[in-house]
Amino acid sequence: MRFVLPFLGKTKKGYLDEGIRDYADRLSHFAQVETPVLKEKAAGKTPDDKIKLFEAEQLLGKIDQCKQGIVIALDPYGKMVDSEGLATLLGRWQDRGVDTAAFLIGGHLGLHQSVLTRADHVLSLSKMTFTHEMTRMLLLEQLYRACTIQAGHKYHK
Repeated sequence: MRFVLPFLGKTKKGYLDEGIRDYADRLSHFAQVETPVLKEKAAGKTPDDKIKLFEAEQLLGKIDQCKQGIVIALDPYGKMVDSEGLATLLGRWQDRGVDTAAFLIGGHLGLHQSVLTRADHVLSLSKMTFTHEMTRMLLLEQLYRACTIQAGHKYHK
């Protein structure tokens, strides 16, 4: 399976960037991992709805390349699954022949409604709020954990 996690803007915090690279590297032993960096709209005087729309266009433009894939949006109001549940979802998708799973993380304002509407699934990592940069690392760690669960490795225990 291939995981595509388009990031809106570069990861600014070095410790998060290091963690992201670490988990992307670990995950690459189980699947192809792509983390393209897309343009991020600077806040300035731009209205929030225009920023979210711009970011939505960036994200949706990237996933249009995922023909045989599934799109998962991360949103605080999405369905929460535990690590085993995520592993089960990944297994189900693989059994259905899904070759690519694109996980979409919004910018600092969250995702535009058009992204949530387009998504095949909307998941939440937690009821707590995280920065979009932290969410990148947490998602990669959870994908790695789900893959180790599927493979029967001891990482999860």
